[in-house]
Amino acid sequence: MHSITIKRNKFPLFIFVIMSVIVALSFVFVQIDRPFAASFETSAKSAIVIERTSGKVLYEKNADQKLPIASTTKILTAITVIENSKDVNEVVTVPDCAVGIEGSSIYLTKGEKLRIIDLLYGLMLQSGNDCAVALACLTSGSIERFSLLMNAVAARAGAHNSHFANPHGLPDDNHYSTARDMAAISAYAMKNALFREIVGTENYRDCPSADGGRRYIHNKNKILTMLDGGNGIKTGYTKAAGRCLVSSAERNGNEVICVVLSCGAMFEESCALINAAFEQLKGE
Repeated sequence: MHSITIKRNKFPLFIFVIMSVIVALSFVFVQIDRPFAASFETSAKSAIVIERTSGKVLYEKNADQKLPIASTTKILTAITVIENSKDVNEVVTVPDCAVGIEGSSIYLTKGEKLRIIDLLYGLMLQSGNDCAVALACLTSGSIERFSLLMNAVAARAGAHNSHFANPHGLPDDNHYSTARDMAAISAYAMKNALFREIVGTENYRDCPSADGGRRYIHNKNKILTMLDGGNGIKTGYTKAAGRCLVSSAERNGNEVICVVLSCGAMFEESCALINAAFEQLKGE
């Protein structure tokens, strides 16, 4: 009896091996190119990290969710005032409407005289709501008219899912933004040299006080001292918005902007996100 030899078709096995190698390599490449924050997830309700000059998004979480943004609003207030002021060293009289505003304040008094630049430092470092109202009314005559200017500047900066109803960020149902829009507004504002100088200042001692002395204004933004390269920009808090922070840092020619909205450990988590962003940029 003759034995029958059956030749096995090796082609399918060859294809299987090749496909296995391709899949394995694809997995390796995917792992290498994973988002930098794969090992860190912020507790923020909404967040985004961008490279400022290119606008490249490095990380995002619910970045288009419309939320209250508290005093991070003042980023837009400041750049709107700067762009619409002929001379920030002009001496102005504090309008009555700016006296006694609730929340954070530098305690402006009726009829007090100081410069627009002093009010801008009070706005961005001390987060003075009284400074916000004073600047709005001095710039446009009323909060309502100033809000129109704010929305125009926001649109020019590329923020299209926001609406601003006041200059300070106190609760208003018609006042909201998104992490993505706040990053766009911040990137726009940080192009301005005066704005950068203000938000990068730790302490300001040139603001006059009503008694003839000087106010000591300290920046509430801890990013300036706790993060390598930290150079801005604004904190915020209300019960409705939670703790909010827009922060920035510059290293080796790259500048990163991070926005976290409703984030308990806003400084620590922003630092972690920014550090991870620079690690990612280093490898690109």
